[in-house]
Amino acid sequence: MNLRKKKVVVCGAGGFIGGHLIGRLLDHGADVIRGVDLKPLAEWHQVSPDTENLVLDLQEKENCMTAAAGADVVFQLAADMGGMGFIENNKALCMLSVLTNTHMLMAARAKGVERFFYSSSACVYNGEKQRNPEVIPLKEEDAYPAFPEDGYGWEKLFSERMCRHFEEDFGLQCRVARYHNVYGPLGTWHGGREKAPAAICRKVIEAKASGKHEIEIWGDGKQTRSFMYIDDCTYGTQALLESEIHEPLNLGSSELVTINRLVDIVEEIAGIQLLRKYNLSAPKGVNGRNSDNSRIQSLLGWQPSIPLKQGLAKTYEWIESQVLTTARP
Repeated sequence: MNLRKKKVVVCGAGGFIGGHLIGRLLDHGADVIRGVDLKPLAEWHQVSPDTENLVLDLQEKENCMTAAAGADVVFQLAADMGGMGFIENNKALCMLSVLTNTHMLMAARAKGVERFFYSSSACVYNGEKQRNPEVIPLKEEDAYPAFPEDGYGWEKLFSERMCRHFEEDFGLQCRVARYHNVYGPLGTWHGGREKAPAAICRKVIEAKASGKHEIEIWGDGKQTRSFMYIDDCTYGTQALLESEIHEPLNLGSSELVTINRLVDIVEEIAGIQLLRKYNLSAPKGVNGRNSDNSRIQSLLGWQPSIPLKQGLAKTYEWIESQVLTTARP
């Protein structure tokens, strides 16, 4: 499928990835007829003047029918989620996203949608394979036997299965990406739902501005992760949707770093060194997680093009502008 001139709906359009995705799709000839999100329009990360922008609760089936009407393609990114602090303390809210996914699948089928994209997560992977910071990169088959992140990960894995069975039973073409830690400008950077790159950028910026040269790090700093820049994410998302690949695929960077190294990089960007204080009682997630991209490279020729330091420099610059603007009277 080529998305050019296809009528597209993006659910979760007011979110970080959704806003960037709409921009990419419009730039590449898709007819994005509608963006939908639960948040008031003033709280959307980006608002495109070229689409119909609806504020709807997609946990409700009738709202999903409204969202899917007239669409050839649905990108289902809407979810109640955030960084590790939110995920570990709001398991029920994360699980309730299953209503959105189920009702959007039902609506897509009822409205004759040709293709349905679902944004899953690396949190579906078996926790037993993520106990060591020197983790072996996770292959797609490592999601089973199932032992995902409690709450959020279980919901994502269940919704992957829903997509699979809607395709098998009803012929709705589904594509599933397992996102690994997406970051970049125009994302959440404060308030408890931000992820590690944004949180560390904000903390370094605030420490530099205040003159109090110290930073709190959740965990011991030795836990490892990979982080994918938003432009790589949206490129890979479109490529997967347009492909004939019916299985869930990793979409992430394989550039593994410790959280301590992540702080090092942001300090280098800021031109400062901070005293590190480790909060061992704070949520820190699994000890190690990295993406094995061998399958998506083989099937799509896709791999991230933006190194972590380059992407963090762009993210830091944007968050710094937000912190300085917010601090003004």
